[in-house]
Amino acid sequence: MSINEEWLLTNKEEALEPDLPICDPHHHLWAFKKGSVEPTYLLPEILNDTNSGHNIISTVFIECGAMYNPEHSIVEQVINETEFVNGIAAMSNSGSYGNTKIAAGIVGSAPLLIGDKVANILDKHLSIAPNRFKGIRSQAAMHPDGTIPVSRARPIEGVYINDMFQQGFSHLESRNLSFEAWCYHPQLPQLIQLAKKFPNTSIILNHFGGPLGVGSFTNKEDETYDFWEKQIIELSKCDNVIAKLGGIAMEINGFNWHNKPSPPTGDQLINRTKRYYDKTLELFGIDRCMFESNFPVDKVSCSYVNLWNGFKTLTKNYSSSERAKLFHDNATKTYKL
Repeated sequence: MSINEEWLLTNKEEALEPDLPICDPHHHLWAFKKGSVEPTYLLPEILNDTNSGHNIISTVFIECGAMYNPEHSIVEQVINETEFVNGIAAMSNSGSYGNTKIAAGIVGSAPLLIGDKVANILDKHLSIAPNRFKGIRSQAAMHPDGTIPVSRARPIEGVYINDMFQQGFSHLESRNLSFEAWCYHPQLPQLIQLAKKFPNTSIILNHFGGPLGVGSFTNKEDETYDFWEKQIIELSKCDNVIAKLGGIAMEINGFNWHNKPSPPTGDQLINRTKRYYDKTLELFGIDRCMFESNFPVDKVSCSYVNLWNGFKTLTKNYSSSERAKLFHDNATKTYKL
């Protein structure tokens, strides 16, 4: 149970349109996660969320440093994570835990900064989960001014435009692996360079490119949005980039939901951040967008039910075919589920 469960229950909605099929293409699984709103998030915990009212058909796991042992090499760590998640996926796939296919797709990690040597690690991932392993996330999220929390991966500055990183990145295409891009909004120009250099590799933008609202970006919401908008216009011109819609209910985004007396409704979540959704949908188009939960990270701010209610309200005037793409079909196509 999450540490804010009682708070979330004070404003938990009934699921809207409970039959609408959903593929949740972005969540994590872990245990012993100190400092997280949900220190243990394994099969029972995620099923508690996915079974809370919406029709979650399948999900995609995204790397998060699960089952890393600091005494092990980075190679052992990233492989351990894939083995761990593949086991949970097999449990879910048995049908013994319900119809939702948890971790039907797996996105792991690999130290792309080691260049060509990463090829063997990619092949090991694929050998562990040949039908589930879909891509790599190698995080860039950092800011050099020291006021922004550093992501767990502690990336170097300018990683996406680093020559060795790009050498490692070049091995994704031949293996039909996608790349999951997690950066902060000031780093979007670097991601644009990467996307242009590797036009045949699918790149999936996480969390709108991480618009920041804390540290040196506190009380600069419009300034941040204006910079973000200019970059997202350029990024959308890269046909190989697909955008995930969600993941901006984290503390770093600065909306401070977690400090309110009660959690936000679905409408409140979307209305506060609507310009990010509207602009991304306008620029990328229906066929290159998909909704994501980013759970349990975003659970610091909202319940699973309210979050997906917000997405449904946002798209209530869309056609049934457009909604099918945004909620399910684009995700299953992108991750080849």
